[in-house]
Amino acid sequence: MIPYCICFGRYYSVRFFFFIIKPIYFYSISAMERGAENTEPLSEERRRDHQPADIKASADRSVDKRAERPTWSGQLEFILATVGYAVGLGNVWRFPYLCYSSGGGAFIVPYLTMVFLCGIPLLFMEFSVGQYSRLGPVHAFAKICPLFKGVGLATVVISFVFCTFYNVLMSWALFYLFNSFRETLPWSTCNNTWNAVGNCSNGFPGNATHLQSSSQQFFDHKLLEKTSGIEEVGGLQWELFGCLLLSWIIIYLCIFKGVKSTGKVVYFTAVFPYFVLFALLINNVQLPGAKEGMLYFVTPVWGKLFEVKVWVNAAAQVFNSLGIAFGCMISMASYNKFNHNITRDVLIVSLTNSFTSILAGFVIFSAIGHMSYKHNLPVDNIATDGPGLVFVVYPEVLSTMPGFQFWAPLFFIMLLCLGLDSQFGNVEVVVTFLKDEFGIKILQYLKREELLALVVCITGFVLGIPHVTKGGIYVFQLMDHCTAVVSLIFLAFFEVVAVCWIFGVSRLSLMFKRMRGKSPSIFFRFCLLLFCPLLMLCILGSSIIQYTPPRYGEYMYPLWARLVGWVISLVSIVWIPLCAIHEIYNSEGSLLQRIKTSLTPTLDLDAMDPQPEKQNSDNPVLEKMLSSSV
Repeated sequence: MIPYCICFGRYYSVRFFFFIIKPIYFYSISAMERGAENTEPLSEERRRDHQPADIKASADRSVDKRAERPTWSGQLEFILATVGYAVGLGNVWRFPYLCYSSGGGAFIVPYLTMVFLCGIPLLFMEFSVGQYSRLGPVHAFAKICPLFKGVGLATVVISFVFCTFYNVLMSWALFYLFNSFRETLPWSTCNNTWNAVGNCSNGFPGNATHLQSSSQQFFDHKLLEKTSGIEEVGGLQWELFGCLLLSWIIIYLCIFKGVKSTGKVVYFTAVFPYFVLFALLINNVQLPGAKEGMLYFVTPVWGKLFEVKVWVNAAAQVFNSLGIAFGCMISMASYNKFNHNITRDVLIVSLTNSFTSILAGFVIFSAIGHMSYKHNLPVDNIATDGPGLVFVVYPEVLSTMPGFQFWAPLFFIMLLCLGLDSQFGNVEVVVTFLKDEFGIKILQYLKREELLALVVCITGFVLGIPHVTKGGIYVFQLMDHCTAVVSLIFLAFFEVVAVCWIFGVSRLSLMFKRMRGKSPSIFFRFCLLLFCPLLMLCILGSSIIQYTPPRYGEYMYPLWARLVGWVISLVSIVWIPLCAIHEIYNSEGSLLQRIKTSLTPTLDLDAMDPQPEKQNSDNPVLEKMLSSSV
């Protein structure tokens, strides 16, 4: 019901939505009140009396900068932006496959457990850091734990690297969208110039391994014009090049005014996918075989609950889908007002993300069940993981649906919206860092902030060009494996350690108390102090033990390509030790004193609302609805 509320915005649908969320919300609030701490902070005035004049002036400028920072035009804009960022293509292609392959309905148990014990607390942590500091991830971590200031810089680097190849998926969606307006969908037949007629099959070939579906051949030979390996780059695929350029133009037009423009765009991009998902679900359940596909998706295999890998997969899915450690949630929360109700938003974003994953699972597997019925094949011969699910399997399904001329464009517009929301967040992380770090210097040359966003988008476009060559799919798969799997897990572990153990849960609680007037609940404090760091350690250890080299289908990457992959992984991770060495080197005293100094936070824990009058004049509509009677 969460998407329904957000999409329609009507009174009764909103009240029905809060009828579901209200018990969870008030339980969290009551738990906070019961677990409130009365820790009194040290006086900032006493601390500053002993500071040199230049440091005091620097602090004053910092306060002024915080006060001048732009904010979201409304509370709903922040919710839609964070929901849009969290709900991405991984909800459509990764979760459904992961669910059925990890025990079906039984997977929901570890998944929801990890949502409440890992996802919600970590999202709460990032929202708190961003909103209190009113800084991007780099400067926020430099103040929270100077020794680990490289964590903040690493989040910026990994977000930028990620957006250079993630936008390639948007170019694929645009390519399919343009081709879906034809009278006959080009991937539904074998009568095209790109088809290898001798081994092309209309539909899924089943156990005939020498055959390929027409949809697979469209993906390989028309979209990608795939070569034999990464050694053979080939020339540019010019149609994809044009689609990539168009996707970056769309990104720029949506973010060039900062949160003021992004906040307006997300009203459509975050809401529209739910219209499509519900429409597809209503259509799919009426197709023959849909019931069997959905049962295959949810039928529990309880024995899977005793496998450690299933629990690790559940934690990794929650962690990746919420975008922890990309720095985006910190950046977007930094544009909140100082006393914004982040507890409510954490619940809304986390539960909406989980609901969307389950909804997408029913949509995908109802369609796969129909294909299984039509071609008389087992469901597991059709289901697959990764981009192949939405760019090979589902297009094939769409071509067999009644009214495919309507459903096909709608589906690819939905994919475009899901990807755009995530891209907004990744690009905004980079722009926020550059404005926070080099704002005055950059504006001396660029004159306008809009030009800064343009420079970031042009750079991302240029770095994405290797992915739209004829061997680009191999570059894409290598980047995805080394960035989204290897780097992210290391980065997330150090982020949790820096905030939860070094900076400390007690200081984090004090930050929240400054913003909301009460300490977070014992639930949040326990999870952040013990469960989340240990869980991240388990995921990190499991990832190292179960590490497999990158591959694309049956293709194994050569040694030099795997070494390039490790360099890509280190591009973001290396900033953590480098910045730690830099901080210790620039400190004064003995080595022990330098380490102690670099572990001491410099964040002002006596900060108050920098815009109190403006805050009090706001009308928190959603919070009133949460407290209204149903």
